[in-house]
Amino acid sequence: MKVIFLKDVYGSGEVGEIKDVARGYAKNYLLTHGFAVEATPGAMKQAESRIKQELERKATAEKAAEILAAKLQGKEIHITAKVGNDDKLFGSVTGAHIAEDLSKIVGEVVDKKFIAIDRPLREAGSHEVKVKISGKAEAMVNVVIDPETTEDA
Repeated sequence: MKVIFLKDVYGSGEVGEIKDVARGYAKNYLLTHGFAVEATPGAMKQAESRIKQELERKATAEKAAEILAAKLQGKEIHITAKVGNDDKLFGSVTGAHIAEDLSKIVGEVVDKKFIAIDRPLREAGSHEVKVKISGKAEAMVNVVIDPETTEDA
């Protein structure tokens, strides 16, 4: 069954593409969720404006992502944490911690899903962390984990 994609569907098609897909996939998923419409001459005319709007929305989102990446590029955040022997943390610094601090710095919401770390940071010191906002927009930030100091009275 030929369909016109109205939205990007990972692994299937992008906005404006006309593709031949399995009938069940089209009827049960693409058409019911509004991701595509059947490719008939009438539908193609109607879909043109929806496709144009979706492409504009996508371009606007990509531009916003690039602006956020530019704001984040080269930023340094300091996180204080309790450490034990050999500068090992008693807990860990996760993407959520990093995203929260970056949000405070730039004044915009930075989602924890944007933080590209394989596993939580568990050592004091400086760590380079990639912030991947979208396919093309990414930034490198420096996360410095400072040992928490306790003052003896």
